[in-house]
Amino acid sequence: MAAIDSAPAYPRTPRTTPTRARDRVSYDRDLVHRVLDDGYLCHLGFVRDGAPVVLPTLYARLGERLYVHGSTGSRPVRSAAEEPQGLPVCLTVTHLDGLVLAKSAFHHSVNYRSVVVHGLARPVTEEAVKRRVLDAVVDQVVPGRAADCRPASARELAATALLELDLAEVSVKARTGGPNEDPEDLDLPHWSGVLPTRTAYGPPEPAGEGTAPAYLARLTR
Repeated sequence: MAAIDSAPAYPRTPRTTPTRARDRVSYDRDLVHRVLDDGYLCHLGFVRDGAPVVLPTLYARLGERLYVHGSTGSRPVRSAAEEPQGLPVCLTVTHLDGLVLAKSAFHHSVNYRSVVVHGLARPVTEEAVKRRVLDAVVDQVVPGRAADCRPASARELAATALLELDLAEVSVKARTGGPNEDPEDLDLPHWSGVLPTRTAYGPPEPAGEGTAPAYLARLTR
């Protein structure tokens, strides 16, 4: 996928400039937002006691800021609270779109979309903001669900932590298309092509009586 340089774009920095496959990177703001909005699972990387730690967790995007879900006892939340300026982190979101099968083992690849964000993660402390962000996280996973469940109680809200991370130093990288074959391999008898991958939801499994709401039906269609 060729780089997209249309405005508005995020600034290119040394940390967001790849060392290889530079033609696949983009700083296009709309493209970054689309990749983030298509997911809800991220991986948050940081350093704790001199060693790297990477944790999977849920997130939501509100404007030019990401919010990461956690608990008050989690490592990144405790670490962020200890840092006056915030916890240095690297957050990634990746979608796997296809398995690229070439005639040679070397040229096998994957089609993907991936966003990488560098920055300082800070705890969210204001109650009104926490409630608004928690609704956004729920709706990021299942659109429409926040209005169809009981909101967090004061005790539950106190046990829940959120980190905020500005979208300032960010890039998106993607690969599309078929395999890149060596000319001498084109006549080999092995099958080559792309095996698309998709996220699919099964039929809702109720915990009690009642019909699944319409917003779940939209996901399972």
